[in-house]
Amino acid sequence: MKTFLENPAAWLDGKGPAAEIVISSRLRLARNIVRMPFTCWAKEKYLREIISLIKDAIKNNAFLPNATIVDLEQADSLIRQFLVERHLISPEHAKSKIASVVIGDKESVNIMVNEEDHLRIQTFSSGLQLNAAWDVISKIDDRMSEKIEYAFSSEWGYLTACPTNVGTGLRASVMIHLPALSITKQIGKILQAVSHLGLAIRGLYGEGTESSGNLFQISNQVTLGRQEEEILDNVEKTTQKIIHEEQSAREQILKQSRVQIEDRVYRAMALLCSARIISAQEVMELLSAVRLGVGLNLLNIPIKILNELLISVQPAHIQILVEDQQSPIEKDMVRARVVQKKIMEGMKNV
Repeated sequence: MKTFLENPAAWLDGKGPAAEIVISSRLRLARNIVRMPFTCWAKEKYLREIISLIKDAIKNNAFLPNATIVDLEQADSLIRQFLVERHLISPEHAKSKIASVVIGDKESVNIMVNEEDHLRIQTFSSGLQLNAAWDVISKIDDRMSEKIEYAFSSEWGYLTACPTNVGTGLRASVMIHLPALSITKQIGKILQAVSHLGLAIRGLYGEGTESSGNLFQISNQVTLGRQEEEILDNVEKTTQKIIHEEQSAREQILKQSRVQIEDRVYRAMALLCSARIISAQEVMELLSAVRLGVGLNLLNIPIKILNELLISVQPAHIQILVEDQQSPIEKDMVRARVVQKKIMEGMKNV
C-alpha cells in the first residue's frame, strides 16, 4: 500500500472544470454475469468463478494497463479501510468475504468485484467532467462485454441486484464542497431541492455515510427508463445550479462578513501549519475553511495539495504510514506533520 501512499490519484490534481468547488466526477456502471446468481445469493464456488472470469476479462485491456488486483479475502481490516478512504471500494464492499478490486493506473479506473453486483466499474475525473468520464467508462464497458456476457433484458435493460440500478446501471455523481451555503444556513434548502429533482445526497464515502468538511456527493437515484445521456445531463445541470448558488453565497459572506470570514480562513491556516496534535475530523473542517479561502482569493495554495490532504490524513493512511502500533495521540502528531509537510510543499510551488 505504500506505493499508493507515494502516488496520489490523478483525479485529485485539481485541474478539471470548476475544480475549486467540485473535487471530482465519478461514474459507476453496475453489471452482472449472465446465468450467475447475484452476489448476495451466490455460494463460494460461484463467487470465486466470478473473480476468475473478471481477471481473465481484464487481460490486455488497454484501459487497465498494469492493473493492480487486491484480493479482499487476504486483506485485513486496515487495508480494507485504506481502500475505502481512497474511494476504491465502498464501505459495503469492505465487508465482503470473497471479493476483489481491480485498480487501474493512477486510480482513474477501478472495478469492484463481488460487491452488490458482480462488477461495479468506476471512473474518476477531476472537477466537473461527467461527459469526459462517460467517454472512458463506456469504452471500458464495451471491451469487458466482449469477454463477459452480461445479464441483460431487452425489456428492462441491465439486470442488477437492487431494482434502483436496473436499466442503464449508471450512477453519476459529483463530490462537491459547499462551505458558504453551510455558513449562510442555505444548505438544507439546497439539498431538499436536489432531492426533489430525483437526485440523492450522500456523505463523503457514499451511501450511509456522513458529510465531512462540507463535502457532499450528489448523484442520480434511479436508472430505469432513463438514457445515459439524460442521467448525465440532469446531474450536470443540477451541479451547475448548485455551483452558482455556492458562488452567490460566497459573494454574500465576503460582502457582509469579510472580517469574520478572513478570521475563519486565517485561523484555519494557522492551525494547520502550527498544530502539534490534530485529528482527522479537525483537519477536514480546517481544510474546508482553507479551501474556501483559496476560492475567495484570500490564500494561494494549489487545490491539488488540499485535495491530496483529504485522503492522506485519514485514519488508515496514517496507520499504514507509522507501521507499528502507536497511541491515538501519537497518530494525531504524525497527522499534524503530514499536513505541514504537504502545505509547505504546496507553498514552494506557487
